[in-house]
Amino acid sequence: MGAVVVDTNIVSYLFKRDTRVRGYRRHLLGNDLVLSFMTVAELDNWAARRRWGQTRREALDRHLQGYAVYYADRELCRTWATVNDRARRAGRPIAEADAWIAATALLLDVALVTHNAADFAMVEGLRVLSEPPSNSPSSAP
Repeated sequence: MGAVVVDTNIVSYLFKRDTRVRGYRRHLLGNDLVLSFMTVAELDNWAARRRWGQTRREALDRHLQGYAVYYADRELCRTWATVNDRARRAGRPIAEADAWIAATALLLDVALVTHNAADFAMVEGLRVLSEPPSNSPSSAP
């Protein structure tokens, strides 16, 4: 089919085998799954803050092997700056991590799969694939 950038929350749901991922499978199956370097950093930060042991960290590393990771380069930095600036000028600032993830999808000209569509609503030109929120409590990795 193509490729999609996968937001941190969806990667977390997949890693934990969270039932909330069910609705997203149709957006993921048959696509190449790409992560922003920022998603990897967010997951590593979560593991550090939660003091994951070596076994769980290794399981996360194995899980991440199923994704291509797009690392920052000069063009991504320019795209991030544009995303950040446009959102700020529109009066709807975007979190820095979300701006990196959105910039990755924009630069690659692919959709972003996220559970938090509202976090990206201010990003001009970004194609977002999401599902209605469930009543399940939200939790990160």
